[in-house]
Amino acid sequence: MTTWKEIEQTVAQAVERGDFPSAAIGIGSMNRVYVQAAFGKTSITEEGQPVSARTLYDMASLTKVMATTMVAFYMIEHGMLRLNDKIGDFMPAPVYKKDVTIYQLMTHTGGFQADFKLEMIIKNPEDAVNCILRRPLVNPPGKKVVYSCMGYIILGKILEIVGGKSLDEMAREWVFEPLGMTLTGYRPYTDLTAALDVGGTEDIAWTEYNAGLKRYITGVVHDENARFMQGVAGNAGVFSNLEDMMKFGRMLARGGDGYLSRAMMKLATQNYTPGQDQHRGLGFQIKDNFSFFGDLMGPDSFGHNGYTGTSLAVDPQSGLYVVLLTNRVHPSRDSEAIYRFRHLIHNMAAAAYTSGGNKK
Repeated sequence: MTTWKEIEQTVAQAVERGDFPSAAIGIGSMNRVYVQAAFGKTSITEEGQPVSARTLYDMASLTKVMATTMVAFYMIEHGMLRLNDKIGDFMPAPVYKKDVTIYQLMTHTGGFQADFKLEMIIKNPEDAVNCILRRPLVNPPGKKVVYSCMGYIILGKILEIVGGKSLDEMAREWVFEPLGMTLTGYRPYTDLTAALDVGGTEDIAWTEYNAGLKRYITGVVHDENARFMQGVAGNAGVFSNLEDMMKFGRMLARGGDGYLSRAMMKLATQNYTPGQDQHRGLGFQIKDNFSFFGDLMGPDSFGHNGYTGTSLAVDPQSGLYVVLLTNRVHPSRDSEAIYRFRHLIHNMAAAAYTSGGNKK
């Protein structure tokens, strides 16, 4: 029988063999916490400090569900936004993009290109929206899933227009503060220039070495487009820690827990792209044969992962949730061990949870 202690040992061993410099693992259910542990150091350098449940990690694309998606849900529930609203309702857009809907942006079926480097095309972050909207679509809207950071950047900008505030402000006021996620937010350092001059003096997991800056990135978002946009974007930019992410996971495992309505949760976690390579809800990835949830989590499991080595998985049937935070892109993005490791950990968590593995 798989035990929670065995899971902790598996994570510790992955850190010891160098799969990633550090990891924080949290496993819980609607009413209990089974695992909350951290291993390794913030950096492989001499400046690295032991990590804890409060160490901040760059959440990368988990930003899409933690901030952008949750702000969109708030607006839907408060009568500010509809899924059928279109890009052209809020901003000038080419004819082939003006009718792309909020629903299509959130399910990654808007036809947008997956990703490209804004900094290679434009010099001013204020030109990001126009740059993205000028690019041709890769598919007709609504026809195919293409996971798109660019579509989520546009979604984030629409939310700012609707809300009349910056995305980081809305995420803080409408998501993180109500959920008690006290250390979660965009830009741990408000001044990005100053942040790039700071070494590993804060409790933040380091990411990749940047040749242009001639230093490791720490406390500044790893994603190039979010960094170009001064650290606040719809696709990436949020930093969080294990303690806060377990609050977020528990809320989702409890079906919204009074923060989101049951109606919103039901709408958000449906599979809107059956038969396609990726199963997509509203913002959330839904379990399919190739997703990161592993083999044993339930068929309706949902969540998201991040390029830096972060993930959140929730099984709504059993109430199990798993948070795994790593800085697998430190010292470089070459390590791919995280992709298999996520499957292994989710299998172990589901096995322990469904067989009484809560005994240490």
